[in-house]
Amino acid sequence: MKVFIAGASGVLGRRLVRQFVARGHSVIGQVRSPKAESAVREAGGEPRQADLFDAESLARAAEGCDTVIHAATAIPTKQKTTPADWAMNDRIRRKGTRCLTEAAAKIGAKSHLQQSIVWVARPTDESPFSEDSPAVPQAAIQSAIDAESIAREAESAEGFTVLILRGGFFYDSESAHTHMLADALRKRQMPIIGGGEAMWAMIHSDDAASAYVAAAEKPKSGVWHIVDDELVQVGTFLKEFAARLGAPAPRRVPVWLAKWLAGEQAVEYFTRSVRTTNARFRRDFDWTPRFPTYREGLNQIVSAWKAEAAYQAAAQSAEMANRGGTR
Repeated sequence: MKVFIAGASGVLGRRLVRQFVARGHSVIGQVRSPKAESAVREAGGEPRQADLFDAESLARAAEGCDTVIHAATAIPTKQKTTPADWAMNDRIRRKGTRCLTEAAAKIGAKSHLQQSIVWVARPTDESPFSEDSPAVPQAAIQSAIDAESIAREAESAEGFTVLILRGGFFYDSESAHTHMLADALRKRQMPIIGGGEAMWAMIHSDDAASAYVAAAEKPKSGVWHIVDDELVQVGTFLKEFAARLGAPAPRRVPVWLAKWLAGEQAVEYFTRSVRTTNARFRRDFDWTPRFPTYREGLNQIVSAWKAEAAYQAAAQSAEMANRGGTR
């Protein structure tokens, strides 16, 4: 199989490149900078310059591919965001999806995998939901709902298979958001908001990538939720992450104060439950996550960071020794 990945140099994208290549597939990664080219090449893919907002450019880069994957994002890393901070991510979802599906049609691709998020269908009462639940329009996630609609319309019009993969809360050892969360916990600046009882549906980025590979290898039309095997209370997750980092236990703050400090959207992220499962995806694609719960995921992240710190310390020590030897 020959795969074209938009967003190939990102945290998820690099994992997709590595895992597809490991399975014997060839991968072309869409890039726009020398740094992105290096990232894709190091992961084992072939980087090609293309503009995500130009269907002709994408079609030239993806020529010969039978699978197209939309894995591009521009999630803000600011603690307190405004709608303007999300403008590029919204454009990537809407125009990027339209251009990618147009490109897929131009090259005669057989399938298109569309990245989405599980909370597009989260009920307002926070009750359990599934892939069959209706989308719940909200300004903050409307672009994800729109992207799904654009992909489905392209499937109907062009005839290729569209798979919509809705991810849970991504976390891993490389993403800026996981690093930000860890830094805030170390500084005791990441409190538990309210009771901390909201339930999160998590997914380690390695497992998200393996889900895309499994779906691409046996494409079928539909929508699936990509989360791990167990929901976790936000308060529990934050406390256990802090403990693994050797950080003090997080403080608790009332919801009203958190809204004043971080804004409505950030508080909603930490106080509203996302109650869904991976049951349908496991059944349809015979998929099993490598990190079935947040426990295994956090262990891997902290181990990776410790190994990286040890490597950097050894490298620094060697450099100092070399400098001493040249005097």
